[in-house]
Amino acid sequence: MEYTLKPDGSPAPNEAGDGNRKQDQGPGGLGGPGVAADAPQAPSAGPGGMAPEAPAPGTSAAPGDVIKDSDTANFKADVIEVSAQVPVIVDFWAPWCGPCKQLTPTLEKLVRESAGAVRLVKINIDENQELAAQMRIQSIPAVYAFKGGQPVDGFTGALPESQLKSFISKLTESAKSPVDAALEEAKAALEAGDAVNAGVLFGQVQAHDPSNEAALAGLIRCALATGEQDRARKMIDGLSADLAQKGEIAAAISAVELSEQGRESGDIEELRSKIEANGKDHQARFDLAAALYGQGQNEAALDELLELFRRDPKWNDEAARKQLLKIFEALGPTDPLTVSGRRQLSSLMFS
Repeated sequence: MEYTLKPDGSPAPNEAGDGNRKQDQGPGGLGGPGVAADAPQAPSAGPGGMAPEAPAPGTSAAPGDVIKDSDTANFKADVIEVSAQVPVIVDFWAPWCGPCKQLTPTLEKLVRESAGAVRLVKINIDENQELAAQMRIQSIPAVYAFKGGQPVDGFTGALPESQLKSFISKLTESAKSPVDAALEEAKAALEAGDAVNAGVLFGQVQAHDPSNEAALAGLIRCALATGEQDRARKMIDGLSADLAQKGEIAAAISAVELSEQGRESGDIEELRSKIEANGKDHQARFDLAAALYGQGQNEAALDELLELFRRDPKWNDEAARKQLLKIFEALGPTDPLTVSGRRQLSSLMFS
């Protein structure tokens, strides 16, 4: 979409080149359900909050510079001029707009995570009706992306976080944010056995974003890797129910629970002796698997559980299968042991 600037610095879309676009589709034609811009108003708080004070790893950008409220008078300075240096996302919203309350907090979160790679400017259309009319805002939330002083993309409606990430990634030309870079480095350090430095990096991310799923999961795994199981358990107990159910965090919790089981399962050699004396001692085999996993012998633990499932799939309310699934979750879906173990379990289940 092309536009011209009015004397006050606000943009006025040109008619040329835009006549075939449906006005309620938004500038990018993406869009989910929105609310008509002239919908009846109801009292409500504005969507989202301000960015936290803690800077993201690897950046000095102040949160107030990354996310801000603006208006018609400051649109040129806050959007047009700034977009010459860094992409700017403009979020048109209103206090009475339900979908805005879903979209704006997620946008703010992702913009904070980008740590300066993109900015967010929020415009309340009730307070800036002339600007909303000039931008042809007919339903909200409506989002425009500006680069080089020009609108380059956009959408209407409340999109899911995955699509918002893709929208921002395209806008920033897939530049990796400092937060993503720090998380990648932390995960690599943890996989390499450097749990101390991994913990420092995860901690920096978590200080910037207290509810960051990957950072919280990483901190739990770091505590486990350094033998601080009690500290890992305290972190888990302090999580909200919603956070504890998130994928990466749930997997880390499973790893801690399996480690706790391993500590309580008994001596590996004694358990092996019991099994040698009685191959049908399913409890001893189950405990042996837990003990092996607790000492990092993951493949051997999976072998014992698969053997137990082969011998008696229904034993103790399918305990072997459930324990296998828990280990798969703790290891992660792409771990070679998970891939191999799932294949073997499926083969046993459907043989």
